[in-house]
Amino acid sequence: MNKISFGTDGWRGIIARDFTFDNVRLVTGAVAAYINSKGLGERGLVVGRDNRFLAEEFAETVAEELNRRGISAFMCCGATPTPVTAYAIQLKNAAGAIMLTASHNPPVYNGFKFIPEYAGPALPHITKEIEENIRRLQKGDPCDMRGLIPPEGRYGLLVEEKEAKACERSDFHPFEPYVKHISEVVDLKMIGKAGLKVVIDPMYGAGIGYLEHILGQAGVQLEVFHNTRDPLFGGTLPEPSGKTLEELKNRVKAGNAHLGLALDGDADRFGIIDSNGEYITPNQFLPLLYYHLNTARGWRGPVARTVATTHLLDRMAVRYGQEVYESPVGFKYIGQNMLEKNCVLGGEESGGLSIRGHIPEKDGILAGLLAAEMVARHGKSLSGILEDIYREFGWLYSERLDLHTTPEQKQEILDWLDRWEPRELAGQEVARKITLDGIKLVLADGAWVLIRPSGTEPLFRIYVEANHMEQKSQLQREVRELLKI
Repeated sequence: MNKISFGTDGWRGIIARDFTFDNVRLVTGAVAAYINSKGLGERGLVVGRDNRFLAEEFAETVAEELNRRGISAFMCCGATPTPVTAYAIQLKNAAGAIMLTASHNPPVYNGFKFIPEYAGPALPHITKEIEENIRRLQKGDPCDMRGLIPPEGRYGLLVEEKEAKACERSDFHPFEPYVKHISEVVDLKMIGKAGLKVVIDPMYGAGIGYLEHILGQAGVQLEVFHNTRDPLFGGTLPEPSGKTLEELKNRVKAGNAHLGLALDGDADRFGIIDSNGEYITPNQFLPLLYYHLNTARGWRGPVARTVATTHLLDRMAVRYGQEVYESPVGFKYIGQNMLEKNCVLGGEESGGLSIRGHIPEKDGILAGLLAAEMVARHGKSLSGILEDIYREFGWLYSERLDLHTTPEQKQEILDWLDRWEPRELAGQEVARKITLDGIKLVLADGAWVLIRPSGTEPLFRIYVEANHMEQKSQLQREVRELLKI
């Protein structure tokens, strides 16, 4: 019996070994049971998918299984980014969406995300209920839920669009409505007047066509590459990071472009290259955006960040007289804070963000457009704006280390961490200990370190943020010595 569970952002597995047609039917059935138990089955579900192997066939399987269980499937036309699939929920007033994607994971993987009716990532209590349905279905138990098996007269509802048909025959194209919406969220007129030159790398993913269409319509001079479907993603990971965007860096510098914009496999994460060819990390871009929203747009409101994300946002929020809501790692918690706390910005160090007025789901397309808006509005490079921020709020240096152990070592370290109560670290007094997600020590001078064990591997992630490079190295060194890894 397969162990299927929803991690930080859905269920993922290796294609043909774990991610099989039978398992996709099983998980779809569990989602259908959840939807019907809440009385939402009549509203139907949106179905989206990325560019991975057998994507069309898996999406067809999801639609057929929903159909079999009495739920209409609104099939998105072609490969569709996760944020566009989420936005489509509002277009159809649907009960939610199923998105088939493994995001930035290697090409041998695919994944299954359930996005509830509020158009953001599913919270743990929702995925827990779906997992319970999966266990019951695996045992042959029909979940003891009314509506799991469709009542007479609702069996065999027509799937709105099948991938085997031409997209032109479908009346459900979320591309144009999403583009219209995002054009109202971002100041495209300002971008168009700035005479920008932008290089775009969608990394062979579901985001192909979005940034280039929107910026092209605004009058931006564009260069686009890696914009055809390749399930192998050119032999690399579809993850926009400093390591994977070397070609984008080179093209930006060679073409004297203002920006390089990249998207991950399902376009919910962003990668940004500045005009000098340097990679702008999410921990740099989030303060840039918060600064822009406050100073250029005049927005006021709290900011939501994960426990692993830069405290430069906190310094800025204090100056602006606003709150900061810290959450465990995972955009689902960011989305919840955006819905409940009316945050102007929510973001995480792994490359996800959204802003007020948009859906509570991370959106790499939105991030890229906002980067262009910032350059156009401030009339300088992102690194130039960042220098202004550092001069006003102080410098901070962030880095994450992934440290591998054996399973036995991991358990020994976890046992030791349960008893760890340090009074100082790197010569600084420990001001606060936070156990929201892992163990986070905030020092008296504002530097901090976070130790998070992986939930699936013998691995620890060590996050450090310091006031200068020497302090960052010292904190990393001391933590490694304490953990003996």
